[in-house]
Amino acid sequence: MANNQFITVISILLPLVFLAAAATATAHERPAKQDKTATVVVEGKVYCQSCKYFGSWSLTDAEPIPAAKVSVICKNHKKRVSYYNAFETDKNGYFYAELKDFKMTHYLLDHPLHSCHVKLVSSPLQTCNLLSNVNNGINGSPLRFENKVVFGKNYEAVVYGSGPLAFRPTNCDPEITH
Repeated sequence: MANNQFITVISILLPLVFLAAAATATAHERPAKQDKTATVVVEGKVYCQSCKYFGSWSLTDAEPIPAAKVSVICKNHKKRVSYYNAFETDKNGYFYAELKDFKMTHYLLDHPLHSCHVKLVSSPLQTCNLLSNVNNGINGSPLRFENKVVFGKNYEAVVYGSGPLAFRPTNCDPEITH
């Protein structure tokens, strides 16, 4: 009787072992599926504020600044800097800051909308290189979700907006300003 039970158990288990071995062999033959990399991107523009609107947050008549520098700073939920990098604007004053190696240790508290901001760093224009706090360019402009995603092969970027930010002119005639 014990012999019959042993044969019954073996006859049930043996096909399962062969199926598992076949599945493992097939899995090794298939190329591994590559995961998409999700990247965080921050975009915005940097301007030189018109003397006419000095002291306000208005960017009416403002001119874009090529080669201006901004920084993106992210702090984790423990208020420690977890990401920092400086980025330069293109000829139209536009920056596209891809936050490579940005990591979130807490999925909600370290989210870019809560943890990151953009600050003005420098302007190449001698006539317009004073920091202004337009859209919190000195204190740190918060990010906005723009409902914008860029897709590529094995790539996905969630794009956030910031600013626009502005430097102010170094010399404004008192008659031009308010």
